[in-house]
Amino acid sequence: MSFNTFGRVLRFSTWGESHGPAIGAMVDGCPPGLPLSEADIQPFLDKRKPGTSKFTTQRREADAVRILSGVFEAPDGIRRTTGTPISLLIENTDQRSKDYGDVAKAYRPGHADYSYDAKYGFRDYRGGGRSSARETASRVAAGAVARLVIPDVDIFAYVSEIGGDAIDYARFDAGEIDNNPFFCPDPEAAKRWEKLVDDARLDGSSLGAVVECVASGVPAGWGAPLYAKLDGELAAAMMSINAVKGVEIGDGFAAARLRGEQNADPMRPGEDGNPLFLANHAGGIAGGISTGQPIKIRIAFKPTSSILIPVETVTRQGEASEIVTKGRHDPCVGIRGVPVVEAMMALVLADQKLLHRAQCGGEG
Repeated sequence: MSFNTFGRVLRFSTWGESHGPAIGAMVDGCPPGLPLSEADIQPFLDKRKPGTSKFTTQRREADAVRILSGVFEAPDGIRRTTGTPISLLIENTDQRSKDYGDVAKAYRPGHADYSYDAKYGFRDYRGGGRSSARETASRVAAGAVARLVIPDVDIFAYVSEIGGDAIDYARFDAGEIDNNPFFCPDPEAAKRWEKLVDDARLDGSSLGAVVECVASGVPAGWGAPLYAKLDGELAAAMMSINAVKGVEIGDGFAAARLRGEQNADPMRPGEDGNPLFLANHAGGIAGGISTGQPIKIRIAFKPTSSILIPVETVTRQGEASEIVTKGRHDPCVGIRGVPVVEAMMALVLADQKLLHRAQCGGEG
């Protein structure tokens, strides 16, 4: 596989398969001197790990991270980054490969089974191998390191829609996001989603979801014109996540339905000498460069392709068949996509900070 690395200055590479002995990430380009221990990473992995409720896969993984390199005890007695590659290891402990016997014989429609086979001539059918969402645990671990590079940036994500049922923004309460299994800021929507997701799970089916992410505290000036646009980097990062099929920055597609004066983000003089924006239709990015406003992004997750309802397919020999995907799967993969989206936002912004510092100097 030719590409397993993302980023320019702060780079991370992930490795491992869903049913292999372990997965992990290698983070390179991290500045030296940042305090880093497993305790800085584990809370984010705990947020993503499976088996936390009946609304996620029942695969049981501790997702305990180990730092194998890149840190050393500094003179102050604190383990700090050394500026060398940071190697992160997460063991797989609850694989059940026998569930995937039928998948070895026929392709799961909507999954990467056929496309991987067409490209490489064979595939790891155990849970999807490299195409499994299990890989995202490595991203979350790397994202926790990236957050240390941008301590002044606050990043939070939440689910705004499941199966076409959206939250009411009039009831938006950020304090509710961690109070329910859906990372939902609308407590009434969270109650509705319990039945919605459970019904799909009991039917052997799945639902799609929309995740929104906001990053505040990003200064004006990060990003670059044309081929290294901040919104382009974010779009690429989010589209690289398993099951993501769409990304919107700011108003996104809704902007196409507005007039110019409606879509503009008017400015007035601010007390600190910087412009005071009266709207944020652009999602905090203009011309590929951050404006200092909150960066807002929406990500669409498709329904999980591994379902218990029979679907028409073909075997590896090209014969007509049907397939039912046994095993333990998320009835709505977008739910656990929330910490993954946060991680990719952190990784992009940390990289952009270091790129900005390299070209323009200062702390950025």
